Amino acid sequence: MIQSYCAHNRIYRLSLSTAANSPLFHNATINRRLDLLSIRRVIDYMSSPEGDRRAEWISTSSKRSASRDETRSAAWVYWKRPEEWADMVYEWVDGTGQRGSVLTVYELRESEAVSSCEWVDMDEELFRSCLDVLVRRGKAQIFGEMEGSGVKFY
Repeated sequence: MIQSYCAHNRIYRLSLSTAANSPLFHNATINRRLDLLSIRRVIDYMSSPEGDRRAEWISTSSKRSASRDETRSAAWVYWKRPEEWADMVYEWVDGTGQRGSVLTVYELRESEAVSSCEWVDMDEELFRSCLDVLVRRGKAQIFGEMEGSGVKFY
């Protein structure tokens, strides 16, 4: 249900502070909501092998003294895993005859050319992790680190 809700609403990053008030965890009709601890348990399950690793906690604190709960305030919800998104991006690059060319991250995420693709306007941090999958597979190389950085596809 969480994956379907996030896919329908194009939510990649789930912030627990806002999720607690969303229809996902709050039923206003009967005035019931899931508490933060229970929401964390649901995300913990989703991030485990039993939950098919369909979520991943995003570290929001670099402090070593921060409690475990303080560092677990947001999570990626993978209605498609980064590997699946990477496959889709590569298929689009290959299908449009752009292997061997360099495209900017902006072109890949927001341009008119990708306006009909599922990943359009994807969270940039998640999109970059998808590109990293292609780099590890030897199918792409990234030049630069900002929005205007280039990606060469092989």
